[in-house]
Amino acid sequence: MKSPVPSLAPLLRSDAQGELLALLLLHPEQEFTLSEIARRIGVSLPTVHTEIGRLAVAGLLTDRRVGQARLVRGCTDHVLYRPLAELLELTYGPTAVLPDVLATLPDVQEAYVYGSWAARRHGEPGPPPRDIDVVVIGRPTRDSLTAAGEDARRRLQREVNITRITPEVWQSKQDPFVRTLISRPLVALRLRPPSASTDDEEQQ
Repeated sequence: MKSPVPSLAPLLRSDAQGELLALLLLHPEQEFTLSEIARRIGVSLPTVHTEIGRLAVAGLLTDRRVGQARLVRGCTDHVLYRPLAELLELTYGPTAVLPDVLATLPDVQEAYVYGSWAARRHGEPGPPPRDIDVVVIGRPTRDSLTAAGEDARRRLQREVNITRITPEVWQSKQDPFVRTLISRPLVALRLRPPSASTDDEEQQ
């Protein structure tokens, strides 16, 4: 089945391609296994394997073997690295960057992007989002939220608005704001990916 054209970045083939590129090119200092990439962006390992093959042929990433594991990272020497990284910051950057930013906050149980960015990620047509709206479920301090929002704004090159909701209010679903949120598109941020399997699939 043909994938729909991504609303966030119509130049790309799919949202999976956009999120994979964002993960690698916005974290060029890190190496990832193929299974870790699959967990981080929520797609199948065969899909990751295919996309990584295309990117390796294009020279947009470097890879090496450590035992049975294949480790890949974005290639900052590629002539397209900087313009692609800037494009990805403005499109798929939130799902690649926000989990890192929110990982520094205490007492965060869940987090979601909502608003226009989430709507575009779900395929709703419209203009590019001018800011990013995030809701965190937990009890982080207001000062820590302010610092996280500033860090995210610097890394994503746009305003990031972070709202805090306590777990009790979120679970009750009685608050008008919560009911509005859950009636519209939400994109869950993977704050604590499952631990890696001991069967490394990079042998493919």
